[in-house]
This record gives sequence, structure tokens and C-alpha cells, in this order.
Amino acid sequence: MEVKNIKSKEAITKSKLPSADYVVNAYTGCTHKCIYCYAEFMKRFTNHNEDWGEFIDVKNFDKIKIPKDVENKYIFISSVTDPYNHYEIKYEKTKQILEELKYLNCNVGILTKSKNVLRDIELFKQFKNIEVGISLNSLDDEFRKLTEPRASSITERIDTLRKLNINNVENYLFMSPIFPYLTDYKKIIEETKDFVDYYCFENLNLRAGYKFRVLELIRQKYNSVYKDYVDIYINNNKSYWDNLEKEIINYCKKSNVDYRMYFHHESIRK
Repeated sequence: MEVKNIKSKEAITKSKLPSADYVVNAYTGCTHKCIYCYAEFMKRFTNHNEDWGEFIDVKNFDKIKIPKDVENKYIFISSVTDPYNHYEIKYEKTKQILEELKYLNCNVGILTKSKNVLRDIELFKQFKNIEVGISLNSLDDEFRKLTEPRASSITERIDTLRKLNINNVENYLFMSPIFPYLTDYKKIIEETKDFVDYYCFENLNLRAGYKFRVLELIRQKYNSVYKDYVDIYINNNKSYWDNLEKEIINYCKKSNVDYRMYFHHESIRK
């Protein structure tokens, strides 16, 4: 990994996400090397020659500036990096920001693929309103190794959700990205429903350079569904997602599962 320390003016910035008022990204780049990561567009602004997943910039803030209107707002950690990537254990940049936020009357949401989030359980307990999400889209760790090679294992992530629940930290499972015909949402829910507070669902979006990287993986490793991926991502057939969205909503309602749908980046609550 190429690791750099850089100066950054703002730790908390206005969000363009529909469900968050502010975002926190204490790092640029990530260590997980997910092959489908939309955030690799950040390379346009960083002047990095390394592949996405092979560098990380550690942001140093002279002071954590708190926006004046942050009260009762939703602050999302993080939108273009994993806040608990491998280097967070050493540099504690996410923790530094959380230490400032714990005194505020705001809502904080964390999303990660890393077991490292467990380090801060006692800190989370000091917040009035905080929720911790774990991204998970398969129970097959061989699939995880192909698509998210440096992220925590499936077993570690499920264990993390369980420990958050035991410690009364509100948690959610972010089922994202859903891979067509490969992500079994029912099995994931059944495996975790006893210790997950609610679920989010997001479809696999493919664009730019990583579109063909993912399609090539499917062709090589999951050839039986390759034609379906071509239909969805080359022929732009949206019916699969429309039908799956309806199916998931119906299943969650019948199973009394609290959920949010992000197929069209809009929040729908049960």
C-alpha cells in the first residue's frame, strides 16, 4: 500500500446523498480493494497512479470544525472510503472525529466492511443516537475473496453484527451491492435476523472501468449467469431490478423485517 499523510481543511462536509445531511471521510482511498467500488472515481482528484485499493491518504485536520446547523442532522461515516480500513487502527482518524461528535445532539451513521469497528463499542455507547452498519452481500467467503479480497471475512462481519447487538448498539445490515442471481437475500436475512435491527438493500451498479472488470469476473467464475449480466448491464434490461425490488419488499413485509430500499437511491421504510 502507498500511504501518505495529507492536510485537510474539513472533516465534516455537506452531503449529496439523499439520506444524509453531512458526510465524514477521514481517508482517501481504501484497503479493501473491492472490484466494484464506485469510489475509484476519486482518483481523478488525487493524482494517484496506483490502482484503486493500492493507496490510502490519511487526512490530518488542524481542528475538527463542527457545522453550526448540525443539531438533529444525520452525519454519515463514510461515503467514499471505509472508516475502519486497516490503517484506522494505527491512525485513529475516524475515532478522532467521533470523539468530537459524541457531545452533539445529532444522528450518526457508520457503514463498514471491517471487524475493526468493534474497537469503538465503548465510544458508541456514549452517543445519544448512533447506528453501525455492516455491508454484506453473500454468505460465501470464496465469493467475498474474489470481489472484496482485503475486507473482513463473512464470519467476522456476522460476528461483528452479533457483538454490536449484544452491546445494545443499534445495527443494520447493508446488503450491497446485490449481485444478480448470486446474492441470496433470503438466506442472509435468515442467518442474521436474530441480531440485526434493520436491513438496507442496494443493487449492483456498474459503470466506468470497473463495469467490464466485474463482467469479466462473472464470465470466468460464474459463467452460467454471464448471459443474464450481459442482458442487465449491456442491453440495459431493468426488469430484473424492478421485479427483485418488489420481491424483496413483499418478503420483508410478510416476514416483519424492517427495511430500506436503495435501488433508486431513495429511502423506503416498512
